[in-house]
This record gives sequence, structure tokens and C-alpha cells, in this order.
Amino acid sequence: MTLNNKIDRFCKEAGFSGVIMAKKEGKTLVDKAFGFADRANQRVNSTDTRFGIASGCKLFTAIAVCQLVEKGKLSFDTRLADCLDYSFPNFHPHVTVKHLLTHTSGVPDYFDEEEMDDFEDLWRSWPMYRIRTGEDFLPLFQNGAMMFQPGERFHYNNAGYILLGLIVEALSGRRFDDYVETEIFKPCGMEMSGYFSFDSLPGNTAIGYIEDDDGRWRTNHYSLPVKGGADGGAYVTAGDMMKLWDGLAEHRLLGEEMTRTIITPQVETGEGDYYGYGIWIGERRGKIGIFHVMGFDPGVSFASAWYPNDDFKAVITSNKSEGPHDVLRVLEEELRLK
Repeated sequence: MTLNNKIDRFCKEAGFSGVIMAKKEGKTLVDKAFGFADRANQRVNSTDTRFGIASGCKLFTAIAVCQLVEKGKLSFDTRLADCLDYSFPNFHPHVTVKHLLTHTSGVPDYFDEEEMDDFEDLWRSWPMYRIRTGEDFLPLFQNGAMMFQPGERFHYNNAGYILLGLIVEALSGRRFDDYVETEIFKPCGMEMSGYFSFDSLPGNTAIGYIEDDDGRWRTNHYSLPVKGGADGGAYVTAGDMMKLWDGLAEHRLLGEEMTRTIITPQVETGEGDYYGYGIWIGERRGKIGIFHVMGFDPGVSFASAWYPNDDFKAVITSNKSEGPHDVLRVLEEELRLK
């Protein structure tokens, strides 16, 4: 059975909804779409459908920060307190840019993924329709207490990336979304991607769907902020995300030294797993073998990976709350990736 046939069978059995793209040595092995972009109108997903990727775009934020470091506008050791004029009364004064990039800052989070399991609960007291910019998130965490001392340990933190987005805006003098679309998407040729508002989505964009306990489906329009930003929520096509990996590998976004820096393990997250700057890093057979990003939101799931030892890249987008990581495991098993 061919790889494509196995992918077809698996996705049909699993009810996968989204797009799968995989390339090895520059050759396309898989480029397939499954399921519906709009269930009510039976509009099917296509290979150029846009999908939200949740936290998958923390890599974009990290690249933006690294570009500003290359330009000499700040360093990884620059303190948060020296970058922003907002009040953070309980933050440790020595939280640095590196701490924020590596989830080791200890700053309070607006959604702690290790303690909370329902992202929708956030909007009971602070409606999602009020969230359109990074600044709009500040009331959710800026007066909170530190979780631990800066640099003490790894603890995944969304608020830290909101702060990084505000730093990008402060130092570039531009809106965060404009900066990323101009300085990251455009050099890579990512013409279909962007930070879009729920109330003005462009054509050929997948609607996110949540399956309730009774088996019914509902959209995620009341489950997420109106517009994504530095911690997540951009929309991409699978092809555009593949271009992002190519642009990073070919040094179109960062110089050679800074590219090495962004994919160098900075903190251990578990046995054989690490975090760089905006990117997860894993070992394969005792050495670094995978760079990957992922994202989960209500009605959104995403996984994308680069296996340098095999010259293999994969992008899996979905407008359901789960599925891409199961597909990635199928690809790993079938291709015996190192």
C-alpha cells in the first residue's frame, strides 16, 4: 500500500479534517485535503485553504524578536522593564527577553495550560470580542504574581509571548501583525497567510469546529479572541507554512548565526526534548533530529515539523480540536524518520 493510500485510509477512519503536506528532499510526497471548511454549507477543504494555527505561530514571534536583535535594537539579555512602559507591579525586575522566549520567565499567565483545561472559560469575565491587540490581553495578567523566579525552570507561558509582541511593536514602531506579514511572510512568499479577524475572514478560510459531548458540532467563534497575535492565532495554508521552513533554512529571515541560535536547545522540557526560541526540539537516536511547532485551541489543531537528518518537512493543519499529531505519527512510522 502506498503512503498516500495509507494516509487516505487513516484520515477516513479518524475523521480527520484539514490538510496534510509532506516533502522529502524537495519532492512532494503528500498534498491532500480532507473534511469540510464550512459544515453548514458543505464547503470542502482544499489544499490552499487557510487554517488557524494557534500557538504554532510563536515561531513567527521569535523570528521577529531575533530580527530586532540582529539589528541591534535589543539583546536576549535586555530586561522586560527596559522595553515596555506598562505597569507590571509584581513582576521580577530581572525578567529578560530570553526568559520570555524560552518560557522560563515565571511571569503570570493569562491561560496556564498546565493548570487550566478549558480555554473558553477565560471569556466569562473578559469577553473575547474585546481582544484584538496584544495590549488588550494585559488586564488578564499584568497585576498577577510571579509563578517562580526568572530562569528557575521551564513552564509554557502564553503571556510571555504577548509581552514579546508588545516589545516588537515598541521597537519597530509598527503593529505586530503588520511587522510579521511584511518582514516574515513576504520574504518567504507566504501570500495567503495573515492575522485575520473572526468578523472579517477572507475567502477560502476554514471555520473551526468543536464537538460537544452530545456529538453536535459548533463553531469556535465565541471561543477565541477576535484576532490572533504574538502568542497565537495566525492563519496559514499548508503550502505557506512549508515556505516558512524553507525561508528559515535558507537564511532569508535571519542570518546563518542567528538561524543556528533560534534552533539551538536553550532549555530542557523533558527527557530528550528541548525548547529553542519559539520552537520545540527533539532528539532522534541520541542526537537532534526534529524541529517542530504545534498549536491547540478550541476548534484548531496544528503540527509542523522539520527533520533535518532526513531532509523531510511536514505540515498538518486542522479545523478540529485534534488530529494532526496522529497524522504526524503515521508519517514518521511509514517513512522511518530518524
